[in-house]
Amino acid sequence: MAVDKIFYNEASSAKLGWVPSWFGEDEFDADLITAIKKWQKKRGLLADGLVGPTTHRRIWTERESQISNFAPSLDSIYASVNSQCKDNHYIVHNGKHLPIDWDKVVLWDQPGGFKAKSGNYTSYAGRADRMPTMFVNHWDVCLSSESCAKILNARGISIHFCIDNDGTIYQLLDTQHKAWHAGISNGVGGNPKGIGVEISNAYYLKYQDTYKKMGLEERPVITDAVCHGRKMKSFLDFYPVQIDALVALWKAIHEGLGIPLECPVDSSGKMLTTIDDSCIDGTFNGFVNHYNITKGKIDCAGLDMTGLLERAKEELD
Repeated sequence: MAVDKIFYNEASSAKLGWVPSWFGEDEFDADLITAIKKWQKKRGLLADGLVGPTTHRRIWTERESQISNFAPSLDSIYASVNSQCKDNHYIVHNGKHLPIDWDKVVLWDQPGGFKAKSGNYTSYAGRADRMPTMFVNHWDVCLSSESCAKILNARGISIHFCIDNDGTIYQLLDTQHKAWHAGISNGVGGNPKGIGVEISNAYYLKYQDTYKKMGLEERPVITDAVCHGRKMKSFLDFYPVQIDALVALWKAIHEGLGIPLECPVDSSGKMLTTIDDSCIDGTFNGFVNHYNITKGKIDCAGLDMTGLLERAKEELD
């Protein structure tokens, strides 16, 4: 009987992504079965020692609420990855900590963090890995990530990450969940297999003085962007530190989830500045801008996707 339970838990782990350490053990053995029974009994569940759907969903949700407490040690988190990280910083996918080469990362359960409102996203808690394949860039048309998070929650939508003016990366939602950030009415869009980031940028030139009053530097200005075949009026660009943070986030997503460091390009290999059918139907694997999914969107026009993705590749070599 114990052997059958061990096999069951091994199969459950392979399908759902949990590991024995979630129950304080190292191996799939009789000790793990005992630990699971103890955990189940304490929570009023059937104490059978098996990590079925109910047990998995319960422990996954508990871990999510205090995910920072389960961060791996500095040695173990970087033991099997090709990373230049010098400190213990991470993002989270499906309850697992993925290393990131950036020193300003705040998770939803940490002091000063922002959290997506329950009901504003599709929960995949306790389910098989969603296996995201596309990363979608947005600008938030807000003055700060704090403002963006409040507006998203009020509007009933969601995002996985925000990048603030100082380059701080906020994770609002485990990337296992499906955020509501890039859906479209006549296609799949970037929600089902997508991960999204909102990069803080109020966009309009009139806000340049507001940034100065906030004690921030003057933002760069983009004057030659083209989107959906039309030249755009001048608008505010991202701060260099935000670009650095974005590249760090792309690298972490690529290394942790295997999303290719590629973007939609035209027949000549240049960055595509309009919609792409494979982005619309959700089959594209790589990094895209919102305008690649929806013709009514222009974010993030002017972002040098091909150049920055090449930079990410070089930094990982």
